[in-house]
Amino acid sequence: MGFGGAPQAGEGTCCGIIGALLVAVAPRADRDFDPIPPPMKRFLPRLLLLLSVLAALVAAAGWWYAHRPLSLAAERVDFTVARGMGMRQAAGAIERAGVGVDARLLALLARVGGRDARIKAGSYEVHAGITPWQLILKLSDGDVTQGELLLVEGWTFRQVRQALESHPDLEPDTAGLGEAEILERIGASAKHPEGLFFPDTYLFDKRSGALAVLRRAHESMQARLDKAWAERDPATPLASPYEALILASIVEKETGRPEDRGLVASVFANRLRIGMRLQTDPTVIYGLGPEFDGRLRRVHLDTDHPWNTYTRAGLPPTPIAMPGEAALRAALKPEKSDFLYFVARGDGSSEFSRDLAAHNRAVNKYIRNGGGR
Repeated sequence: MGFGGAPQAGEGTCCGIIGALLVAVAPRADRDFDPIPPPMKRFLPRLLLLLSVLAALVAAAGWWYAHRPLSLAAERVDFTVARGMGMRQAAGAIERAGVGVDARLLALLARVGGRDARIKAGSYEVHAGITPWQLILKLSDGDVTQGELLLVEGWTFRQVRQALESHPDLEPDTAGLGEAEILERIGASAKHPEGLFFPDTYLFDKRSGALAVLRRAHESMQARLDKAWAERDPATPLASPYEALILASIVEKETGRPEDRGLVASVFANRLRIGMRLQTDPTVIYGLGPEFDGRLRRVHLDTDHPWNTYTRAGLPPTPIAMPGEAALRAALKPEKSDFLYFVARGDGSSEFSRDLAAHNRAVNKYIRNGGGR
């Protein structure tokens, strides 16, 4: 009786002995005498029966062991099979993790079942009720468990890094590294990490490194940015994909309602075309850094720094957050409009204006703490 079609432990040995004995007792026409004494002939059938019973018992014991539920130290037990581990080493790691299995028997079962050379490295989890054979199938099929990390649209790199380095299923291999070293290790050519990573949900093998997730997020952003740039409006005032990334990050932070995204982008594009300052609060807030207390004051708008778009014309030197795909498309293909101003209505939507007089009326209507353009 086999596990998945493979012979069981002991079956090949017993059957081989039985076969040899049958050959030995088979009559041969070219013999003049029978070398097996008559008493032995009388004993052989009993021996064959005994060996057959033993083989059946071994097969039954193997089947029972392979299919009985294992005891676990908890409802769920996690363990890792490191690269380069053989089945015996993996079985030892599984036993030490809290799975009630004899490492030697599990390794033997895998060898008899023809699965011992097929185990895959990775992180696994097992639950109550799993059997030794199911465990071996999980290992040989590479049925690894995955961690999950959500990178949110509008997050800064500081928030991304904090999420990576505090995730329980990730190795914090970015800890202690400077931003320039991180960029070098993931193969990014930019000088500043802000905005380079695509916001999305990332699945990964548990105990993967944070750098590996960052590399995937960077490649994902590059692919989407390249596509959006290739499909850009020919009339865009933006001179490079990086400028598009900067503007998209501003659009991401300034848009409260998705339906307004195209018009928000059009306001900034229109201003860039005529050399008008962008005057957008999120860039000022970004430049203030962690010291910002949540209240934007007049002094903040008047204090010059590289990201202050009230005191400086054009785009800031870097993105201010991670833009999503919709913001990338809006920045490079904004809606057609002649709007130069907008103000938040307080419900997530914006009021757009073509001139300063109309904008001031909108500000008065929707209260001046909305931070309108």
